[in-house]
Amino acid sequence: MIGVETWRIVATCLLTLGGLVLVLVAMAQARDRRGRTRGDVARSALISLGVLAVADALVATVLPSTVAWGIVAAEWILIAVVTLAD
Repeated sequence: MIGVETWRIVATCLLTLGGLVLVLVAMAQARDRRGRTRGDVARSALISLGVLAVADALVATVLPSTVAWGIVAAEWILIAVVTLAD
């Protein structure tokens, strides 16, 4: 069995948690635009989840710690800005 460093597990979990929040934000923004259908909301969710899956895989496997934690920090800053903007 291949061992995974603890920081990778923690960073991936934080990235996933924040990513799911951002997926919901993207879906809500797609829904709020006039003339958008349910398909557009579903498409934004699938694209967001795909990007999140790729980012999670990279953080969990190959990215160095400074880059991984930088992505996690940037994501949580983005969540703070988006949620406090309204």
